[in-house]
Amino acid sequence: MLTETPYFHGVSIIAYNNGTITMTSYLKKLPIILISLIISGCSGLFITDEELPRYTEPRYNTEEPIQLKVSQIKVISEFTPSFTRPHVEHLFPVSIEKTAKLWAQDRLKAADFSTGKIAEVIIKDASVTESLEESGNKLFNTDRVKYKASLVMTVRITDPENMSQASTNVDAWRELTIPANTDIAEKEQYWSGMVSKLFDEFNVKMTSNIYEYLNMYVINKPITPTYY
Repeated sequence: MLTETPYFHGVSIIAYNNGTITMTSYLKKLPIILISLIISGCSGLFITDEELPRYTEPRYNTEEPIQLKVSQIKVISEFTPSFTRPHVEHLFPVSIEKTAKLWAQDRLKAADFSTGKIAEVIIKDASVTESLEESGNKLFNTDRVKYKASLVMTVRITDPENMSQASTNVDAWRELTIPANTDIAEKEQYWSGMVSKLFDEFNVKMTSNIYEYLNMYVINKPITPTYY
């Protein structure tokens, strides 16, 4: 007759009448169980791709597009990133140059296909530079880094039949200063917000400029209220 007696850590001892003792197969499975516990415990120490913040370029497709009396809209980028400091636009999680192209796609619409007029959106600058501001008191203060984002864009309409051109330009910039020891995750959050605010201001200014300086080429002009 054999009896089975529970033992610690899930290991059982089986006793035979002749006094011999053998352990069940639980002990053989113990290393596998320990490895599984270690892996599951360590998995919490690592950040997966799903947990990382994902930033996208700001869009302006919720606003009514400006309808232009042109048959075509061309987006031309004259900006060439250098990929060397002090230029750091390539480190940003969102691209100023790409956002500028998306802005033209969202806000401008060709609405007269019977004409030879062409609108060009020219990106002249979409850079970000950084500069170090050293602290005079290293004991109590840390160094700071200042970022300056620049956006220069021109909207130009050409009428080849009358050999005439009209254009408007916006030169926008925004600065951000943060501690030099800011971690990369927090930096990306600041950088993304910086680009969004830059384009929010640019969008207001360029929209106003188009209605003012390219008014004769706009179909859906804003209604100005009249008071009596």
